[in-house]
Amino acid sequence: MAKIIDSVFHRDFNTNYPIITHGEGSHVFTEDGEVYIDGSSGAVAANLGHSNENIAKAMYEQAMKIGFVHTMRFETNLLHLTSQKIIELAPKNMESVFFCSGGSEANESAIKLCRQMNRDRGKATKFISIGRWQSYHGNTIGSLSVGGDVQRRYPYTPLLNKTEHIDAPYYPPHFSEGDKIQEDERCLNQLRRVINEVGAESISAIIVEPIVGSQQGAMVPTSIYLKGIRNICSEFDIYMIVDEVMTGFYRTGESFAILHEKDVVPDIITFGKGVTAGYAPLAGMIVHENLMKQLKKYSNGKFLHGFTYSGHPVCLAAGYSAIAEYENQNIKENVKNQSSFIYKRLNEIKKNSKTIGSIRGKGLLIGVEFFENKEEVKYFDKEMLFAAKFNSLAMKKGAVFYPGSGGLDGTKGEHILIAPPLNITTADVEKLMNIFEETLYEMERTI
Repeated sequence: MAKIIDSVFHRDFNTNYPIITHGEGSHVFTEDGEVYIDGSSGAVAANLGHSNENIAKAMYEQAMKIGFVHTMRFETNLLHLTSQKIIELAPKNMESVFFCSGGSEANESAIKLCRQMNRDRGKATKFISIGRWQSYHGNTIGSLSVGGDVQRRYPYTPLLNKTEHIDAPYYPPHFSEGDKIQEDERCLNQLRRVINEVGAESISAIIVEPIVGSQQGAMVPTSIYLKGIRNICSEFDIYMIVDEVMTGFYRTGESFAILHEKDVVPDIITFGKGVTAGYAPLAGMIVHENLMKQLKKYSNGKFLHGFTYSGHPVCLAAGYSAIAEYENQNIKENVKNQSSFIYKRLNEIKKNSKTIGSIRGKGLLIGVEFFENKEEVKYFDKEMLFAAKFNSLAMKKGAVFYPGSGGLDGTKGEHILIAPPLNITTADVEKLMNIFEETLYEMERTI
Protein backbone atom coordinates (compact mmCIF):
# COMPACT_ATOMS: atom_id res chain seq x y z
CA MET A 1 0.00 0.00 0.00
CA ALA A 2 1.39 3.39 -1.00
CA LYS A 3 2.35 5.79 1.77
CA ILE A 4 -0.42 8.22 2.58
CA ILE A 5 0.62 11.88 2.42
CA ASP A 6 -1.21 14.05 4.95
CA SER A 7 -3.23 16.48 2.85
CA VAL A 8 -5.94 17.13 5.48
CA PHE A 9 -6.77 20.62 6.67
CA HIS A 10 -7.08 19.51 10.28
CA ARG A 11 -9.31 21.19 12.85
CA ASP A 12 -6.19 21.66 14.95
CA PHE A 13 -2.72 21.06 13.51
CA ASN A 14 -1.35 20.65 17.04
CA THR A 15 -3.41 17.52 17.63
CA ASN A 16 -2.61 13.98 16.58
CA TYR A 17 -6.06 12.53 15.90
CA PRO A 18 -6.74 8.79 16.32
CA ILE A 19 -7.89 7.16 13.07
CA ILE A 20 -11.29 5.54 13.54
CA THR A 21 -11.86 2.39 11.49
CA HIS A 22 -15.35 1.42 12.61
CA GLY A 23 -18.00 1.70 15.29
CA GLU A 24 -20.41 -0.62 16.98
CA GLY A 25 -23.21 0.45 19.30
CA SER A 26 -21.82 3.00 21.73
CA HIS A 27 -18.17 2.24 20.87
CA VAL A 28 -15.71 3.45 18.24
CA PHE A 29 -12.50 1.61 17.31
CA THR A 30 -9.16 2.91 16.05
CA GLU A 31 -6.64 1.42 13.66
CA ASP A 32 -4.26 1.10 16.63
CA GLY A 33 -6.68 -1.17 18.48
CA GLU A 34 -7.99 1.43 20.93
CA VAL A 35 -11.66 1.37 21.91
CA TYR A 36 -13.66 4.37 23.16
CA ILE A 37 -17.11 4.58 24.70
CA ASP A 38 -18.77 7.44 22.86
CA GLY A 39 -20.01 9.48 25.80
CA SER A 40 -20.83 12.47 23.60
CA SER A 41 -22.46 10.82 20.56
CA GLY A 42 -19.72 12.42 18.50
CA ALA A 43 -20.93 16.02 18.49
CA VAL A 44 -24.20 15.06 20.20
CA ALA A 45 -25.34 13.74 16.83
CA ALA A 46 -24.90 9.94 16.77
CA ASN A 47 -28.09 9.44 18.76
CA LEU A 48 -28.47 5.79 17.74
CA GLY A 49 -24.85 4.82 18.11
CA HIS A 50 -22.81 3.31 15.31
CA SER A 51 -23.26 0.71 12.54
CA ASN A 52 -27.04 0.65 12.42
CA GLU A 53 -27.76 -1.70 9.51
CA ASN A 54 -31.31 -0.47 8.91
CA ILE A 55 -30.23 3.13 8.35
CA ALA A 56 -27.26 2.10 6.20
CA LYS A 57 -29.48 -0.17 4.12
CA ALA A 58 -32.08 2.57 3.61
CA MET A 59 -29.38 4.96 2.38
CA TYR A 60 -27.95 2.33 0.02
CA GLU A 61 -31.32 1.44 -1.44
CA GLN A 62 -32.18 5.08 -2.05
CA ALA A 63 -28.78 5.77 -3.63
CA MET A 64 -29.36 2.87 -6.02
CA LYS A 65 -32.68 4.41 -7.06
CA ILE A 66 -31.56 8.01 -7.38
CA GLY A 67 -28.87 9.87 -5.47
CA PHE A 68 -29.74 13.47 -6.24
CA VAL A 69 -32.82 15.52 -7.03
CA HIS A 70 -32.80 19.31 -7.40
CA THR A 71 -35.80 20.54 -5.40
CA MET A 72 -36.23 23.61 -7.60
CA ARG A 73 -37.34 21.19 -10.31
CA PHE A 74 -38.40 17.91 -8.68
CA GLU A 75 -39.42 16.31 -5.39
CA THR A 76 -39.43 12.75 -4.03
CA ASN A 77 -41.91 10.77 -1.98
CA LEU A 78 -39.28 10.62 0.75
CA LEU A 79 -39.34 14.41 0.99
CA HIS A 80 -43.05 14.26 1.77
CA LEU A 81 -42.89 11.20 4.03
CA THR A 82 -39.98 12.49 6.14
CA SER A 83 -41.60 15.91 6.48
CA GLN A 84 -44.82 14.29 7.66
CA LYS A 85 -42.96 12.20 10.25
CA ILE A 86 -41.23 15.28 11.64
CA ILE A 87 -44.48 17.24 11.85
CA GLU A 88 -46.01 14.36 13.81
CA LEU A 89 -43.21 14.73 16.39
CA ALA A 90 -43.42 18.52 16.57
CA PRO A 91 -45.63 20.79 18.73
CA LYS A 92 -49.19 21.50 17.63
CA ASN A 93 -49.85 23.67 14.61
CA MET A 94 -46.41 23.31 13.10
CA GLU A 95 -47.11 22.83 9.41
CA SER A 96 -44.17 22.61 7.00
CA VAL A 97 -40.55 21.41 6.95
CA PHE A 98 -37.69 22.98 5.00
CA PHE A 99 -34.56 20.82 4.64
CA CYS A 100 -30.90 21.71 4.40
CA SER A 101 -27.61 20.05 5.34
CA GLY A 102 -26.60 21.25 8.81
CA GLY A 103 -27.59 23.24 11.87
CA SER A 104 -25.78 26.38 10.76
CA GLU A 105 -27.74 26.36 7.51
CA ALA A 106 -30.98 25.68 9.38
CA ASN A 107 -30.55 28.69 11.67
CA GLU A 108 -29.42 30.89 8.80
CA SER A 109 -32.53 29.83 6.88
CA ALA A 110 -34.78 30.68 9.82
CA ILE A 111 -33.26 34.14 10.20
CA LYS A 112 -33.69 34.81 6.48
CA LEU A 113 -37.27 33.56 6.42
CA CYS A 114 -38.21 35.92 9.26
CA ARG A 115 -36.54 38.82 7.48
CA GLN A 116 -38.25 38.07 4.17
CA MET A 117 -41.66 37.78 5.82
CA ASN A 118 -41.28 41.13 7.58
CA ARG A 119 -40.28 42.80 4.34
CA ASP A 120 -43.06 41.20 2.30
CA ARG A 121 -45.81 42.01 4.80
CA GLY A 122 -44.90 45.69 4.78
CA LYS A 123 -42.59 45.84 7.81
CA ALA A 124 -39.28 46.29 6.02
CA THR A 125 -37.65 48.07 8.96
CA LYS A 126 -37.71 44.79 10.90
CA PHE A 127 -34.32 43.27 10.15
CA ILE A 128 -32.43 42.85 13.45
CA SER A 129 -32.28 39.44 15.10
CA ILE A 130 -31.71 39.07 18.84
CA GLY A 131 -29.46 36.29 20.10
CA ARG A 132 -28.12 35.47 23.54
CA TRP A 133 -24.65 35.49 25.00
CA GLN A 134 -23.25 32.05 25.80
CA SER A 135 -25.32 30.47 23.05
CA TYR A 136 -24.35 28.65 19.87
CA HIS A 137 -26.28 28.62 16.61
CA GLY A 138 -23.65 27.77 14.00
CA ASN A 139 -20.61 29.00 12.10
CA THR A 140 -21.97 30.68 8.98
CA ILE A 141 -21.79 34.48 9.17
CA GLY A 142 -25.51 34.84 9.85
CA SER A 143 -25.70 32.11 12.48
CA LEU A 144 -22.43 33.21 14.09
CA SER A 145 -23.76 36.76 14.29
CA VAL A 146 -26.76 35.79 16.41
CA GLY A 147 -24.70 33.30 18.43
CA GLY A 148 -23.10 34.26 21.70
CA ASP A 149 -19.92 32.19 21.74
CA VAL A 150 -17.46 35.04 22.21
CA GLN A 151 -14.41 32.87 21.52
CA ARG A 152 -15.78 31.89 18.09
CA ARG A 153 -16.99 35.42 17.34
CA TYR A 154 -13.78 37.36 18.14
CA PRO A 155 -11.78 36.56 14.97
CA TYR A 156 -14.68 37.46 12.69
CA THR A 157 -16.09 40.53 14.42
CA PRO A 158 -15.66 42.81 11.36
CA LEU A 159 -17.74 40.41 9.26
CA LEU A 160 -20.66 39.92 11.63
CA ASN A 161 -24.15 41.20 10.88
CA LYS A 162 -26.04 43.80 12.89
CA THR A 163 -27.61 41.90 15.80
CA GLU A 164 -28.50 42.45 19.44
CA HIS A 165 -27.73 40.15 22.36
CA ILE A 166 -29.17 39.55 25.80
CA ASP A 167 -27.99 37.34 28.64
CA ALA A 168 -28.99 33.69 28.76
CA PRO A 169 -30.02 32.64 32.28
CA TYR A 170 -27.12 31.31 34.32
CA TYR A 171 -27.49 29.61 37.70
CA PRO A 172 -24.50 29.23 40.07
CA PRO A 173 -24.48 26.11 42.28
CA HIS A 174 -26.03 27.80 45.33
CA PHE A 175 -29.11 29.11 43.49
CA SER A 176 -32.49 28.08 44.90
CA GLU A 177 -35.54 27.70 42.68
CA GLY A 178 -36.56 31.21 43.69
CA ASP A 179 -33.13 32.53 42.73
CA LYS A 180 -33.46 30.87 39.34
CA ILE A 181 -36.85 32.48 38.74
CA GLN A 182 -35.38 35.87 39.63
CA GLU A 183 -32.55 35.27 37.16
CA ASP A 184 -35.05 34.35 34.44
CA GLU A 185 -37.08 37.48 35.19
CA ARG A 186 -33.90 39.57 34.97
CA CYS A 187 -33.16 38.17 31.53
CA LEU A 188 -36.74 38.69 30.35
CA ASN A 189 -36.62 42.29 31.57
CA GLN A 190 -33.36 42.72 29.70
CA LEU A 191 -35.08 41.51 26.52
CA ARG A 192 -37.85 44.06 27.00
CA ARG A 193 -35.28 46.79 27.56
CA VAL A 194 -33.41 45.94 24.36
CA ILE A 195 -36.64 45.90 22.37
CA ASN A 196 -37.60 49.30 23.79
CA GLU A 197 -34.14 50.77 23.20
CA VAL A 198 -33.77 49.49 19.63
CA GLY A 199 -37.44 49.76 18.78
CA ALA A 200 -39.79 46.87 18.09
CA GLU A 201 -40.18 48.22 14.57
CA SER A 202 -36.56 47.15 13.95
CA ILE A 203 -36.63 43.66 15.55
CA SER A 204 -37.31 40.71 13.25
CA ALA A 205 -36.71 37.63 15.42
CA ILE A 206 -35.21 36.21 18.58
CA ILE A 207 -33.44 32.86 18.58
CA VAL A 208 -33.05 30.71 21.70
CA GLU A 209 -31.94 27.22 22.62
CA PRO A 210 -34.55 25.66 24.94
CA ILE A 211 -31.61 24.14 26.84
CA VAL A 212 -28.22 25.71 26.20
CA GLY A 213 -25.96 22.87 25.13
CA SER A 214 -22.29 23.30 24.28
CA GLN A 215 -21.85 26.83 25.65
CA GLN A 216 -23.41 26.42 29.09
CA GLY A 217 -23.40 22.70 29.62
CA ALA A 218 -27.12 21.82 29.55
CA MET A 219 -28.42 24.85 31.44
CA VAL A 220 -32.19 24.39 31.85
CA PRO A 221 -34.31 27.51 32.43
CA THR A 222 -37.29 27.55 34.78
CA SER A 223 -40.84 27.17 33.46
CA ILE A 224 -41.39 30.95 33.28
CA TYR A 225 -38.54 31.70 30.89
CA LEU A 226 -39.57 30.30 27.51
CA LYS A 227 -43.19 31.26 28.21
CA GLY A 228 -41.94 34.79 28.85
CA ILE A 229 -40.03 34.82 25.56
CA ARG A 230 -43.13 33.61 23.71
CA ASN A 231 -45.34 36.26 25.32
CA ILE A 232 -42.89 39.08 24.57
CA CYS A 233 -42.56 37.97 20.94
CA SER A 234 -46.33 37.93 20.54
CA GLU A 235 -46.64 41.35 22.20
CA PHE A 236 -44.09 43.04 19.95
CA ASP A 237 -44.74 41.12 16.71
CA ILE A 238 -41.36 39.37 16.77
CA TYR A 239 -40.80 35.87 15.42
CA MET A 240 -39.62 33.26 17.93
CA ILE A 241 -37.03 30.77 16.63
CA VAL A 242 -36.22 27.80 18.87
CA ASP A 243 -32.90 26.12 18.03
CA GLU A 244 -33.30 22.36 18.61
CA VAL A 245 -30.29 21.29 16.56
CA MET A 246 -28.79 19.62 19.63
CA THR A 247 -31.90 18.98 21.73
CA GLY A 248 -34.21 17.53 19.07
CA PHE A 249 -35.11 13.91 18.40
CA TYR A 250 -35.43 12.58 21.95
CA ARG A 251 -32.11 13.88 23.30
CA THR A 252 -33.93 15.39 26.30
CA GLY A 253 -36.55 12.66 26.60
CA GLU A 254 -39.16 14.33 24.35
CA SER A 255 -39.09 14.42 20.56
CA PHE A 256 -38.34 18.14 20.92
CA ALA A 257 -37.23 19.86 24.11
CA ILE A 258 -39.81 22.64 23.70
CA LEU A 259 -42.48 20.02 24.45
CA HIS A 260 -41.34 20.05 28.07
CA GLU A 261 -42.96 23.50 28.22
CA LYS A 262 -46.73 23.46 27.93
CA ASP A 263 -48.34 25.89 25.53
CA VAL A 264 -45.05 27.32 24.23
CA VAL A 265 -45.21 27.03 20.45
CA PRO A 266 -42.54 28.91 18.48
CA ASP A 267 -42.85 30.28 14.98
CA ILE A 268 -39.90 28.19 13.79
CA ILE A 269 -38.05 25.19 15.22
CA THR A 270 -34.65 24.40 13.74
CA PHE A 271 -33.24 20.88 13.88
CA GLY A 272 -30.24 18.82 12.74
CA LYS A 273 -27.83 16.28 14.23
CA GLY A 274 -30.26 13.68 15.60
CA VAL A 275 -32.66 13.72 12.66
CA THR A 276 -30.42 11.16 10.91
CA ALA A 277 -28.61 10.12 14.11
CA GLY A 278 -25.46 11.41 12.43
CA TYR A 279 -25.60 9.02 9.48
CA ALA A 280 -25.97 11.76 6.88
CA PRO A 281 -25.90 15.59 6.80
CA LEU A 282 -29.54 16.62 7.18
CA ALA A 283 -31.11 19.52 9.05
CA GLY A 284 -33.90 22.01 8.59
CA MET A 285 -36.61 24.13 10.06
CA ILE A 286 -40.21 23.40 11.05
CA VAL A 287 -42.50 26.34 10.36
CA HIS A 288 -45.74 27.23 12.16
CA GLU A 289 -48.99 27.41 10.19
CA ASN A 290 -49.38 31.14 10.84
CA LEU A 291 -46.01 31.90 9.27
CA MET A 292 -46.84 29.64 6.33
CA LYS A 293 -50.09 31.56 5.79
CA GLN A 294 -48.09 34.78 5.70
CA LEU A 295 -45.63 33.31 3.19
CA LYS A 296 -48.46 32.26 0.89
CA LYS A 297 -50.32 35.56 1.26
CA TYR A 298 -47.53 38.13 1.13
CA SER A 299 -44.71 36.31 -0.69
CA ASN A 300 -46.72 34.41 -3.29
CA GLY A 301 -45.65 31.19 -1.59
CA LYS A 302 -41.97 31.66 -2.46
CA PHE A 303 -39.06 31.59 -0.01
CA LEU A 304 -36.16 33.31 -1.79
CA HIS A 305 -33.56 30.91 -0.46
CA GLY A 306 -32.27 27.38 -0.93
CA PHE A 307 -29.30 25.04 -1.15
CA THR A 308 -28.03 22.54 -3.69
CA TYR A 309 -28.48 19.70 -1.22
CA SER A 310 -31.88 20.74 0.14
CA GLY A 311 -34.00 17.62 0.37
CA HIS A 312 -31.19 15.29 -0.68
CA PRO A 313 -32.80 11.84 -1.21
CA VAL A 314 -30.07 9.74 0.42
CA CYS A 315 -30.01 12.01 3.47
CA LEU A 316 -33.80 11.91 3.66
CA ALA A 317 -33.64 8.11 3.58
CA ALA A 318 -31.32 8.24 6.59
CA GLY A 319 -33.69 10.61 8.38
CA TYR A 320 -36.83 8.60 7.67
CA SER A 321 -35.13 5.42 8.79
CA ALA A 322 -33.66 7.02 11.92
CA ILE A 323 -37.07 8.31 13.01
CA ALA A 324 -38.43 4.77 12.60
CA GLU A 325 -35.56 3.47 14.74
CA TYR A 326 -36.40 5.93 17.53
CA GLU A 327 -39.88 4.45 17.60
CA ASN A 328 -38.95 0.79 17.13
CA GLN A 329 -36.21 0.84 19.79
CA ASN A 330 -38.45 2.61 22.33
CA ILE A 331 -35.77 5.27 22.69
CA LYS A 332 -37.87 7.54 24.89
CA GLU A 333 -38.04 4.89 27.61
CA ASN A 334 -34.33 4.12 27.41
CA VAL A 335 -33.47 7.80 27.74
CA LYS A 336 -35.58 7.94 30.89
CA ASN A 337 -33.95 4.87 32.43
CA GLN A 338 -30.32 5.59 31.56
CA SER A 339 -30.49 9.27 32.46
CA SER A 340 -31.95 8.37 35.84
CA PHE A 341 -28.98 6.09 36.47
CA ILE A 342 -26.46 8.75 35.40
CA TYR A 343 -27.98 11.50 37.55
CA LYS A 344 -28.02 9.20 40.57
CA ARG A 345 -24.41 8.21 40.02
CA LEU A 346 -23.28 11.81 39.45
CA ASN A 347 -24.88 12.96 42.69
CA GLU A 348 -23.08 10.18 44.54
CA ILE A 349 -19.77 11.21 42.95
CA LYS A 350 -20.45 14.86 43.77
CA LYS A 351 -20.53 14.14 47.51
CA ASN A 352 -16.82 13.28 47.49
CA SER A 353 -15.79 15.74 44.79
CA LYS A 354 -13.90 18.97 45.37
CA THR A 355 -14.81 20.42 41.98
CA ILE A 356 -18.33 19.42 40.91
CA GLY A 357 -20.59 22.37 41.63
CA SER A 358 -23.61 21.80 39.38
CA ILE A 359 -25.29 18.82 37.74
CA ARG A 360 -28.05 19.74 35.32
CA GLY A 361 -29.86 18.91 32.09
CA LYS A 362 -32.73 16.81 30.81
CA GLY A 363 -32.71 13.30 29.44
CA LEU A 364 -29.33 12.34 28.05
CA LEU A 365 -28.14 15.92 27.67
CA ILE A 366 -26.38 16.22 31.02
CA GLY A 367 -24.02 18.96 32.12
CA VAL A 368 -21.47 18.88 34.92
CA GLU A 369 -19.87 22.20 35.89
CA PHE A 370 -16.52 22.29 37.68
CA PHE A 371 -15.11 24.88 40.08
CA GLU A 372 -11.70 25.38 41.61
CA ASN A 373 -13.57 25.84 44.88
CA LYS A 374 -17.21 24.83 44.69
CA GLU A 375 -18.02 26.05 48.21
CA GLU A 376 -16.87 29.59 47.41
CA VAL A 377 -18.04 29.28 43.78
CA LYS A 378 -14.51 30.09 42.63
CA TYR A 379 -14.05 29.54 38.92
CA PHE A 380 -10.98 28.03 37.30
CA ASP A 381 -8.73 30.42 35.43
CA LYS A 382 -9.42 29.91 31.73
CA GLU A 383 -5.74 29.02 31.21
CA MET A 384 -6.32 25.93 33.35
CA LEU A 385 -8.39 24.31 30.57
CA PHE A 386 -9.89 21.97 33.16
CA ALA A 387 -12.67 20.54 30.99
CA ALA A 388 -10.42 20.00 27.96
CA LYS A 389 -7.80 18.27 30.11
CA PHE A 390 -10.52 16.21 31.77
CA ASN A 391 -11.67 14.92 28.39
CA SER A 392 -8.11 14.20 27.23
CA LEU A 393 -7.48 12.12 30.35
CA ALA A 394 -10.82 10.34 29.95
CA MET A 395 -9.89 9.41 26.39
CA LYS A 396 -6.72 7.77 27.68
CA LYS A 397 -8.99 5.68 29.88
CA GLY A 398 -11.34 4.81 27.00
CA ALA A 399 -14.22 7.32 27.04
CA VAL A 400 -15.06 10.50 25.15
CA PHE A 401 -17.05 13.39 26.65
CA TYR A 402 -17.89 16.88 25.33
CA PRO A 403 -15.82 19.59 27.09
CA GLY A 404 -16.81 23.25 27.13
CA SER A 405 -15.80 26.54 28.70
CA GLY A 406 -16.97 30.12 29.13
CA GLY A 407 -20.46 29.38 30.39
CA LEU A 408 -20.44 32.29 32.85
CA ASP A 409 -19.25 35.17 30.69
CA GLY A 410 -17.55 33.72 27.64
CA THR A 411 -14.24 33.15 29.46
CA LYS A 412 -14.98 31.67 32.90
CA GLY A 413 -16.77 28.41 33.55
CA GLU A 414 -15.69 24.82 32.87
CA HIS A 415 -18.12 22.03 32.09
CA ILE A 416 -18.50 18.60 30.54
CA LEU A 417 -21.51 17.35 28.59
CA ILE A 418 -22.44 13.71 29.05
CA ALA A 419 -24.53 12.85 25.99
CA PRO A 420 -24.12 9.21 24.94
CA PRO A 421 -26.17 7.50 22.23
CA LEU A 422 -29.82 7.33 23.25
CA ASN A 423 -29.85 3.54 22.89
CA ILE A 424 -26.82 3.03 25.14
CA THR A 425 -27.02 -0.07 27.31
CA THR A 426 -26.93 -0.12 31.11
CA ALA A 427 -23.61 -1.98 31.02
CA ASP A 428 -22.04 0.73 28.86
CA VAL A 429 -23.46 3.51 31.04
CA GLU A 430 -21.82 1.87 34.05
CA LYS A 431 -18.47 1.72 32.22
CA LEU A 432 -18.84 5.34 31.14
CA MET A 433 -19.54 6.56 34.65
CA ASN A 434 -16.71 4.50 36.12
CA ILE A 435 -14.31 6.22 33.74
CA PHE A 436 -15.85 9.60 34.58
CA GLU A 437 -15.28 8.99 38.29
CA GLU A 438 -11.71 7.73 37.83
CA THR A 439 -10.87 10.71 35.62
CA LEU A 440 -12.40 13.21 38.04
CA TYR A 441 -10.53 12.02 41.09
CA GLU A 442 -7.26 11.83 39.17
CA MET A 443 -7.80 15.40 37.97
CA GLU A 444 -8.62 16.58 41.48
CA ARG A 445 -5.41 15.15 42.85
CA THR A 446 -3.48 17.54 40.60
CA ILE A 447 -5.11 20.77 41.82
